[in-house]
Amino acid sequence: MKKKIYPAVLWSLAVAMAGNALAADEKPAGAKADAPQATQSKSKLWSYQPVKAPVIPTVKQQDWVRTPIDAFILQKLEEKDIKPSEDANREAFIRRATLDVWGVIPTPEEVDAFVNDSSDNAYEKLVDRLLASPKYGERQGRKWLDLARYADSTGFQNDNDRLNMWRYRDYVIHAFNQDKPYSRFIQEQLAGDELWPGDEQALIATGFMAQFPDNSNSRDLVQRKYQITTDITDTVGKVVLGQSLECARCHNHKFDKISQKDYYSLQSFFANINAVDNIPAKKGEIERNYEQQLAKWEAATKDIRAKQKAIIDTDREAALKYHKERYLTDSREAIFKPKDQWTPLDRWVNHRLANVTDDRSLTAYFKEKGESSDPATYSKDLADKWAELDKLNKQLRKFNDLRPATTSNTISAMTELGYSDAPPTYVLAGGDHEKPLEEVQPAFPAAITDEKPDIKPLSFSSGRRSALVKWLTSPTNPLTARVYVNRVWDQYFGHGIVTTVSDFGKAGQKPTHPELLDYLADKFVKDGWSVKKLHREILLSSVYRQSSDHREEAHKADPDNKLLAVFPRQRLEAEQVRDSLLAASGKLEEKVGGPSVYPPLPKVIKTGEANFNGDPAWKTSKDEHDHNRRSLYVFTRRSLPYPILDSFNMASPQDAHSKREVTTTPLQALTLFNSEVVFDWSKSLAGRVINEAGDDESDQLDRLYEILFAREPESSEKDALQAFLDEQEKVIREKALKGKFEVNVPIGVQDKPLTDPVRTAAFVDLVHSVVNSNEFIYRF
Repeated sequence: MKKKIYPAVLWSLAVAMAGNALAADEKPAGAKADAPQATQSKSKLWSYQPVKAPVIPTVKQQDWVRTPIDAFILQKLEEKDIKPSEDANREAFIRRATLDVWGVIPTPEEVDAFVNDSSDNAYEKLVDRLLASPKYGERQGRKWLDLARYADSTGFQNDNDRLNMWRYRDYVIHAFNQDKPYSRFIQEQLAGDELWPGDEQALIATGFMAQFPDNSNSRDLVQRKYQITTDITDTVGKVVLGQSLECARCHNHKFDKISQKDYYSLQSFFANINAVDNIPAKKGEIERNYEQQLAKWEAATKDIRAKQKAIIDTDREAALKYHKERYLTDSREAIFKPKDQWTPLDRWVNHRLANVTDDRSLTAYFKEKGESSDPATYSKDLADKWAELDKLNKQLRKFNDLRPATTSNTISAMTELGYSDAPPTYVLAGGDHEKPLEEVQPAFPAAITDEKPDIKPLSFSSGRRSALVKWLTSPTNPLTARVYVNRVWDQYFGHGIVTTVSDFGKAGQKPTHPELLDYLADKFVKDGWSVKKLHREILLSSVYRQSSDHREEAHKADPDNKLLAVFPRQRLEAEQVRDSLLAASGKLEEKVGGPSVYPPLPKVIKTGEANFNGDPAWKTSKDEHDHNRRSLYVFTRRSLPYPILDSFNMASPQDAHSKREVTTTPLQALTLFNSEVVFDWSKSLAGRVINEAGDDESDQLDRLYEILFAREPESSEKDALQAFLDEQEKVIREKALKGKFEVNVPIGVQDKPLTDPVRTAAFVDLVHSVVNSNEFIYRF
């Protein structure tokens, strides 16, 4: 059974009808003209109150104030009689800022240029250069993808590939690089199909909603619909509003004034959306290459697939009936109902059925009947056919390497399939979809606002999500701007102004600097929701420029450093560790975007013939350049996270990942020390150092530190390094003479014969040891 081709023509027809759907939002988001006035919340909770532009405080140490941010920070410090720290030196600052903005270490040349820049605007030029680079979008994109629960596979036991999802990832990267207003960014991801139906990027943006883990084998499609809309509702509540809405799914919220009715009223905004995975993408080089490769696979497997189809065709109707009968009662009621009698819920169920039904799913009929031990259901004819189908399946898998592995020529999106009528939404007793109570209509949480949604149905969609995003991105919404600026603050300082970054409710923490939070939120909106302007102001502040050196008097006065008298040092995130190692070794590929890649797995991990309904568990990329792409582009398989990233607390894509955990485990040290991949990078780094520094060992040690730490080693460090070299040379020479040791040499040394391989091997070990140092995996 072929999947229904998506009627893409609907989008072009709908452009004229929806052109004015969000006309008001085409103005700068902070525009004052016709701006709605904020109203007082029914709840007294601080985060539900309107954002108000605070008065910038007057402080004693006025010369420390570079931006208004500093005045708010300094006010709290002066109240406690704490002095802020001195500025970090320029080497530390550029390493810090580059890691924070780009996610990789700077080059020695970039460090030298900044350190030696004597102009008055040296810091401004550095920050502007960092924000203008595509690497900025890659770093900020990774932070957003954590929240979006991004993955390239579905999860659950099948964990099938989602070869369209990289387009959503690239949309996010480009949105940050283009400084797309955050308001528009949210609008496109939750209602792009309604508001800009002719815009392919806006359609791709709805992939935010489509990131839910999915089980194609689910036999209760009504429950599956409920689970999907629940996932989307919870994600929007957590990511955009900073609310633990999921607590109100089974009962009224125990802490916040959010009722079950509020929860399901919000969920009803998403009642009519459907996952659509076969919308044709615009033809570009990637799509053309995909079609060429697919054509080769189709030609090579034509006879096998024809034989499979011929066998299935002999019992297709029975197999399809059997397939449909395996669903639960309420699903079957919709599945076997004539199409002209479908309700909106029936339409959703049957669309879902079509999405998960293909010839492969029909073979279950032959397998069950052919392998049954029950004489009443066993069929010799079907057993013979299943044996042949199984044989053909094994033959087909031999051509897996020929099939396109990481991309497609279609888009995955969430749409309403061209219908404006939505399935009903009910309050559910105990969150059980089989226990509906009262029906609810779309509405905003009553404790946050008394505003009512202005829903204007379209000819091709309900218009519900358009109304939702207009409220979410309204300047009067008390949460959206606060939550996002707090996330950005958390990124730079290790903890947010509200430390519970996704919980602005009563169970969350109160802001350490409430006036600063409102200053940032108010300015963010007035700056047209510009994310880059927000980053720029933080990066140019004195509080960000401070040294991270420990100060005992500051620690005694503020043990948790909540007042930020000292800049907080942070362990690098998983992607920063791997990408900085690649950058140091000179191997990091600069290519931006494109299908996800498969770097090699460690040799100890054996995937063998493991596959997910025909999708191999790991398909190492044939192009070696792909092995050295940024970690952002590594294929994210929910059931098989990439090991080095997993060791350093990569985000879990099972749900919105609000904040990276920072653990210290033996596995992290063992990963860096024993990984053959990390050791190979160390050998390449050793080769790079020799190429750039020449034969002088002192110069080599200087260059190694310049690459990894953006500084030269101190004399005591240099003495320790030299002693390590001498001792390690003795160890290697003794073992080599006994034939018990394989001498490792640098990779990529150019035009320089290695006069003493043993001494050079000791240098490789030294490089590997320095790479394993705390200073490398921390930023200060």
